[in-house]
Amino acid sequence: MDGFIPISNTQLLLTVILVIITGLISALLRLGLLKSLLWGTVRAFVQLTLIGYVLNYVFAWNTLWIIIPILVLMSLIASREATRRITRIPYNPNINTFLSLTTSTFVVGIIVVVLIIGPEPWYSAQVMIPIFGMLFGNSMNAIALCLDRMYSEIHGHIAEVEQRLALGATPWEAVIPYIRKAVSAGMTPTINSLMVVGLVSLPGMMTGQILAGMDPQSAVRYQFVVLVMMASCVAIGCLMIVLLSYRKMFNTDGSLVEELRSS
Repeated sequence: MDGFIPISNTQLLLTVILVIITGLISALLRLGLLKSLLWGTVRAFVQLTLIGYVLNYVFAWNTLWIIIPILVLMSLIASREATRRITRIPYNPNINTFLSLTTSTFVVGIIVVVLIIGPEPWYSAQVMIPIFGMLFGNSMNAIALCLDRMYSEIHGHIAEVEQRLALGATPWEAVIPYIRKAVSAGMTPTINSLMVVGLVSLPGMMTGQILAGMDPQSAVRYQFVVLVMMASCVAIGCLMIVLLSYRKMFNTDGSLVEELRSS
């Protein structure tokens, strides 16, 4: 097979069959997800279609002054989505989430793009935007899991935390057992993916490259880089979000904030 197999408008329309199957399952089991499923499908189609046109222009311009604002905007959207459904947080976590996402993604993304892939020029939009997009998506989910688990653990062990504080522990010492669990929860899905890749699943990037006609061995090399970079980015992002967030749970005198204890 030479090159990729294009999908026509008619073939694309046939994917509605898959949406109908999913919708029927939701309706038969009364899951209450039909409306969300339909709305999500429409949004995904519109968003992907629009971004396809936008990327054509961005790739053609290929200038750093356009690429950087796009990446920052992606980080802003991802940080908002990461915290939108998390409850019982005694402060607005958007800034900390944005800092964690942006720092971890840019550190890992620049290493991968410049040192490993090495496009010409180094800021090639066709390389940077897809790579950073994968990093933002995975880090967003990991940070959301990590942050939610950290506050859930603290809420469930407030008495233990206050007991440690009363015995002279610092705020960090009082919450470190629960922070470890939170970081572990955030990293577990990525580690699980590393364990079964190639045996259970063929990841999306590798599958796409093979369908586009790339040699499987070359596709494997790219996929390995992607998996390792995502694991590194997730680890940095989870560590940053707990370091930036845990102090928000304590007053200046080292006691738990009232909002946390009463929520």
